[in-house]
Amino acid sequence: MIKKLSFNFGELSIYDNYVLAVMKEGVTISPNYNDVLVDISETYFRNKNFIYITHRIHSYSVDPQIYYKTEKIENLIGFAVVSHNYQAKLNAQIEKMFFKKPLMIFSDIEEAITWALKVTKTN
Repeated sequence: MIKKLSFNFGELSIYDNYVLAVMKEGVTISPNYNDVLVDISETYFRNKNFIYITHRIHSYSVDPQIYYKTEKIENLIGFAVVSHNYQAKLNAQIEKMFFKKPLMIFSDIEEAITWALKVTKTN
């Protein structure tokens, strides 16, 4: 891990090829949170592709409008949702319709990391 960042909505851990996010219980992730991801992409992944992995341990809401701005981050080449919860996976399927880049859904964090490393290595 390169760095761990804490915010009022959750924690983001920065690795060489991906960001791992764990959001806090009950928050609503809205488009204004994209500014944080843009800053991270410019600070830690300048001229380098990366994957965003969200480990949905807690229950929270995502405003699908967030994906319109998220997909404009050029070096963000994919998005992974990790959850054991059926409802969270169902929600991710709906979110997938708003995101034009690869969005994968996993039950296991290690599978998501393996996918992230493979995708960033080939791009």
